[in-house]
Amino acid sequence: MTPGAYALLLGSAALAGLVNAVAGGGTLLTFPALLAAGITPVAANVTSTLALYPGQIASSIAYRGHLGDMRHRLAFFAVPALLGGIVGSSLLLVLPESAFAAVVPWLILFACALLGLQNPIRAALARWPHADHPAALWIAQLLISVYGGYFGAGIGILMLAAMGLMLKEGLQHANALKNLNALLTNSAAVALFVAFGPVHWHVALVMAIASMAGGWVGAHFAQRLPPLVMRGFAITVGLVAAARFLLR
Repeated sequence: MTPGAYALLLGSAALAGLVNAVAGGGTLLTFPALLAAGITPVAANVTSTLALYPGQIASSIAYRGHLGDMRHRLAFFAVPALLGGIVGSSLLLVLPESAFAAVVPWLILFACALLGLQNPIRAALARWPHADHPAALWIAQLLISVYGGYFGAGIGILMLAAMGLMLKEGLQHANALKNLNALLTNSAAVALFVAFGPVHWHVALVMAIASMAGGWVGAHFAQRLPPLVMRGFAITVGLVAAARFLLR
């Protein structure tokens, strides 16, 4: 691999760690970079997951102050986050990636629409007494985590959109919970990928250092943003990510 390829991978990992901490969508930076470096799609997906994992740890630690008010949510979301990660990553290792990858941009665009219309939708849901029913929250987290374990592009955007609609806490608290749930989902995926996946270890380790630095910086940066700016940033990341997949 050339020095230029390594520079591309390092830069994409650092930026992905920052983007994941703020809004989600970091995989949409590292996955194309790994493909450009000549790594096959499934190996690129697996290697990207491992490379971004330390960044998710760093951003979750940096956001721990917002989790104190969410203790009643942590155990509730942990089960579907872990279970979904196991199911999704298992599917990646045994099924072709092409069919699911085809719907990735549409899922991200849907999540962007949810974020952009969050306030009017929440106002409408407020008139429906079951909008934040525990079963709805649990199922939503499970489905998002299955997707996250399988491919993961935009998982943070999907989680943030769902939590923004269904949780009564503020966006910063939802972002903290999103970071933790994404970490749990990817913890399950990482365990399976380490055991059975086609990991490019030297690439993953180099990118992991960069993603950790980006995740730490991104988490502290995100906590200083007002909700409107965070929402706008998340939507912008999602639209750019969807366009990359639609135009490739």
